[in-house]
Amino acid sequence: MLRVILAKPRGFCAGVVRAIDIVERALDLYGAPVYVRHEIVHNRHVVNKLRSKGAIFVDELAEIPAGAPTIFSAHGVARSVQDEARLRDLPVLDATCPLVTKVHVQGRRYAKAGRTLILIGHAGHAEVEGTMGQVDAPIHLVSTAAEVDALPLPTDTPVAYVTQTTLSVDDTRSVIAALGARFSDVQGPDVSEICYATQNRQTAVRDLARVSELLIVVGAENSSNSNRLREIGVEMGVPSYLVADGSGVDPAWLEGVDAVGITAGASAPDELVDDVIAALARLRRIEVSQLDGVEENIEFSLPPELRNVTPRAAAAMAK
Repeated sequence: MLRVILAKPRGFCAGVVRAIDIVERALDLYGAPVYVRHEIVHNRHVVNKLRSKGAIFVDELAEIPAGAPTIFSAHGVARSVQDEARLRDLPVLDATCPLVTKVHVQGRRYAKAGRTLILIGHAGHAEVEGTMGQVDAPIHLVSTAAEVDALPLPTDTPVAYVTQTTLSVDDTRSVIAALGARFSDVQGPDVSEICYATQNRQTAVRDLARVSELLIVVGAENSSNSNRLREIGVEMGVPSYLVADGSGVDPAWLEGVDAVGITAGASAPDELVDDVIAALARLRRIEVSQLDGVEENIEFSLPPELRNVTPRAAAAMAK
């Protein structure tokens, strides 16, 4: 018998639920197609499902026809993108996670106060590019304590930091400590203010790793928070793998293993977790249980124009 233990919480967070809901309600309100700049969340299964309903995903606003409903992804966008949408008079629905928007506001506040802003994050990530484009001041991007030491700034520079919301809490704490050691005047949010969903999933995966011989993280390769969950499993000394769905499970992983832990990144739906469980069940008899963990009840409000949109309401409006 193979014990399959599920982390709690796992999978979709409130920001992802809101972003997907915005696309689906926009399709109900406007009809297909609606245009989404970049992947609404980092999960191909989710993107393909929305694509099948009529969403068109594009890299740049220039690909969107005049007047077409336009949605910004959960990762946020730079002000230049917002300005371009206004210039083209595109009707925009902003699916930026409210916790990412909070980081934008924090960054602008620190810059306005005259502090040199440091963003803790990974170069090239959509959220980082959006945040760097939301502050009208130079931003220094760092991801490690070593990069803090290499910053070309005097040690008495008044600095402030903000963070990418999907980082490892422990790694972020070490970078913040390095900032405190390097600079005499540092301001920034406490590490406990990093995205609640990121923290909850990372705490849960640590608990899961303590009772598992093998850890499977369900999520996309380009999902930052999913990769951090796998890395935590490795740090805990447990063989850990990131899979998109059940087809990614390698039977060889199960040799000599009696307890498998499963968790999922914040952009991975439950149906993909179920698919991984089904894949394990095809290999061994399984017994599924779930660890105790935090119950998440957070909901983020939708844009006003979508709050009362349901398929039935949209059909009535179309008559």
